[in-house]
Amino acid sequence: HVQLVESGGGSVQAGGSLRLSCAISGRSNENYFLAWFRQPPGKEREGVAAVWRRGAIITSYVDTVKGRFTISRDNNPDTLYLRMNSLRPEDTAMYYCAADPTYGGVWSRPDEYTYWGQGTQVTVS
Repeated sequence: HVQLVESGGGSVQAGGSLRLSCAISGRSNENYFLAWFRQPPGKEREGVAAVWRRGAIITSYVDTVKGRFTISRDNNPDTLYLRMNSLRPEDTAMYYCAADPTYGGVWSRPDEYTYWGQGTQVTVS
């Protein structure tokens, strides 16, 4: 079993920056697929970015955050990050980290992931 705990959310003005963290504990290893999702009020959960290892480390982003957000992972302690720059009001959402030991082929689908954190709120005004 894997536990995920997000932190780092908050309120920021447009153009500002935040760094989200997701503490990972339990049975995860470096080959797990990890991702950040977000869910604005009244909307579906959306994949923001993912990172996984297949030999090299691979990252992928939704088009709306490319060039502004960076996903990364540190192993000691095991933590997933999402650095968010040039924030926009449309980035306002609850942000969740997710993990899975296997990759089904579409990183941005929520049902690809078994483990989820409780979420951290990001508000951009």
